[in-house]
Amino acid sequence: MVFRFLHPERLDMVAPERALPGRDTPMPVRKRHFVNDHPLAPPYPAGTEQALFALGCFWGAERVFWQLDGVWLSAVGYVAGFTPNPTYEEVCSGRTGHTEAVLVVFDPEAVTYDELLRAFWEHHDPTQGMRQGNDVGTQYRSGIYWYSDTQRAAAERSRDAYQAELRAAGYGEITTEILEAPPFYFAEDYHQQYLAKNPGGYCGLGGTGVPMCARRLDTT
Repeated sequence: MVFRFLHPERLDMVAPERALPGRDTPMPVRKRHFVNDHPLAPPYPAGTEQALFALGCFWGAERVFWQLDGVWLSAVGYVAGFTPNPTYEEVCSGRTGHTEAVLVVFDPEAVTYDELLRAFWEHHDPTQGMRQGNDVGTQYRSGIYWYSDTQRAAAERSRDAYQAELRAAGYGEITTEILEAPPFYFAEDYHQQYLAKNPGGYCGLGGTGVPMCARRLDTT
C-alpha cells in the first residue's frame, strides 16, 4: 500500500496504555459507494446483515466482497484497536492496535454467511500472523469479527474446517483472531473502493490455493 514503507514494521501489539490518543471526530467519508452508489453510512436496508473481516491490505480485500452477488455494500476501515477514530498513518505506525478491515452488508437470502467465510479463507493466507505477504505489521493480521452467536459459531466451525484442509496441504496453524465485532472506524475516502478508482493499483492479496471443502461447512 502507499504508506507501507514509511513506518517501522511492528509485529507486536501495542499496549493499550501506550496507544495513540486518537480523536472524538469520525473520519469524513464520501456518502455513496463508488461502485454501486449505495449509501456508505447506516442505516442499511431492512433484511440485510453485516459481516466484518480482516485479511490483509483492505484495498484488495474489499474488492473480493463487492464482487460477490448478494453483497449490498462494502466499506474499508479500522477495527480491534485502542485508538478512537484513527488515521491511516496512525494505524500504519503500529501504535493504535487496529487491523485493516472490510465491512460487508449483505442479503442473506442471496449470499450466506458461510459463503462469505469461504471467500475470506480462500483469498488470503491465515497462517501468517502479523503480516500478509509483503505487507508486514499488526495492521495486516487476519480476523473475523462476529455480530451474533450464529456468526461466531459459523466462524469457529469454518476455522476448524479450513485448518484441516491447510494441515493436509502442509500449512501451519491458523492465526486468525475471532472476536465480537468491535467499533468500525471508516477509513479515509481515498481508500474506499480503491481498486475501482485505481484499477492498476497495488493489491498484495494472495491466497494459499487451498479450497474450502463445502462438505466441511455442513452442520447437518
